[in-house]
Amino acid sequence: MDNTNIIITNIFKPFQDHINAEQDIREEIRNIIKDIDKPLREIVTQLQVIHHKENSDQINIACLKSRELFEDVRIGFSKLDKIIPDGQYYRYNDHWRFATQRLSFLSALIVFLEKGFLIDKDTAADMIGFNNTLRLHLDIEDYLMGLLNLATELSRLAVNSVTYGNFSRPLEISKFVAELNAGFRLLNLKNDSLRKRFDVLKYDVKKIEEVVYDLSIRGLLPDGNTNAAADNNGET
Repeated sequence: MDNTNIIITNIFKPFQDHINAEQDIREEIRNIIKDIDKPLREIVTQLQVIHHKENSDQINIACLKSRELFEDVRIGFSKLDKIIPDGQYYRYNDHWRFATQRLSFLSALIVFLEKGFLIDKDTAADMIGFNNTLRLHLDIEDYLMGLLNLATELSRLAVNSVTYGNFSRPLEISKFVAELNAGFRLLNLKNDSLRKRFDVLKYDVKKIEEVVYDLSIRGLLPDGNTNAAADNNGET
């Protein structure tokens, strides 16, 4: 081997070592994400009960089981936190961004079903498992995307609630999503994907308001809510 080849080899060999090391890290990440995806899918399945029947006991049980499954999620992110090199969060976060957005949405849905209010970012991060991690965190964009997904899920719930005879639930959802919409309108969104997803929110709001308005003109809302529902629908 002549001197030129030796020099080229010495220059490029560290590059290949770096590429191999990064590929190994990404493979480890993919394996851990598979472990996180399993309880994530189970949580989704558990919470689908809200669209099929109005039974508060079953919904409470689904929320409880979902919270138990979040423990497996937290274990997964704890493992993930240990293999991400310092300062390289954004090099690899495309692997878990979708899962994080879904988990942010699911944590928000559970809190809404249990308490009826909006989850804050710190609580969502704690449920997912980011409050005890050194390198991982809950991105603001992922948290907000989860809230937008929540609005779409609640618009579906508003429709399904009517089919099984719960006429007060759509009104509760309408007030909640209207407040969520007002909060988002305070933001000057620059992120393209987040901005596009936010544009869908106005259709979710309109869909829910139409459900409430239809109930009001049919006289199916609880006493005292008919006029308010008509006024709200007239504002959209």
